[in-house]
Amino acid sequence: MYVFITGASGWVGSAVVRDLLSAGHRVAGLVRSDDKGAELTALGAQAVRGSLDDHDVLRKAASAADAVVHTAFNHDFSRFAENAEQDRRTIEVLGSVLEGSKRPLLVTSGLAHLAQGRLATEADVPDPAFPRKSEAAARAVAERGVRVASVRLAPSVHGLGDHGFIPMLIGIARAHGVSAYIDEGSNRWAGVYRLDAARVYRLALEQGVTESAYHAVADEGIPFKQIAEVIGRRLGLPVESRPREHFGGFANFAGADMCASSERTRTLLGWTPTGPGLLADIDQPGYYPS
Repeated sequence: MYVFITGASGWVGSAVVRDLLSAGHRVAGLVRSDDKGAELTALGAQAVRGSLDDHDVLRKAASAADAVVHTAFNHDFSRFAENAEQDRRTIEVLGSVLEGSKRPLLVTSGLAHLAQGRLATEADVPDPAFPRKSEAAARAVAERGVRVASVRLAPSVHGLGDHGFIPMLIGIARAHGVSAYIDEGSNRWAGVYRLDAARVYRLALEQGVTESAYHAVADEGIPFKQIAEVIGRRLGLPVESRPREHFGGFANFAGADMCASSERTRTLLGWTPTGPGLLADIDQPGYYPS
């Protein structure tokens, strides 16, 4: 299978590239610089120079592929609405190329605003008021005859080298001298090891993308306070409740309940996570460089 992937040099995308290549698939990846392109070609993949705003580049690359995987998303929270709109447009462009064919499209989304107070399942649908419209865009292109599904990533796709939500929390703790949680810290975060998450994309493609959503979730839901406790112990800082304002623009995620089951995904894909759990993984010195 020849797969075109956006975000090919990103945290998740680069792992998907490696997993696809190791399984014998051919890969073309969207990259924004020559340096990233050289890294991709060194792995044995084809580099496609461009950005999510280069729609002609996206159309051409998607037209040549047997399948498309969209992992790119800008997580600058100061521009979240703009980035969500860019993501929506990208899915529309990719879908327009695949419309009427059996070539699958996998888009990436998360667990925010999916379910509150219980484990989300693959059958749940995101709150339409949430700014990120990845799944709404996927449903729109599905109505036009695109075989499309969403891979919902746990809020922490962890592993050494992570630059996502856990490093953000570590940075906030260092800046304020306290590892904090909101209220009682009982809101839960799901977690998944990066290489386990990458395998979900490949297995979904290999099995024909038969679902509308897959859950890349290993730890179903870890109380946020427990995450703060590991960070506090590693940094030698107190662990205390703080108001939402403590987390600034990250408050909505720090206080969110983002837990989920992956039972259906595991059954359908034969997927069994093998990497370390979230708490064990972040309890490593490598997460806390001096």
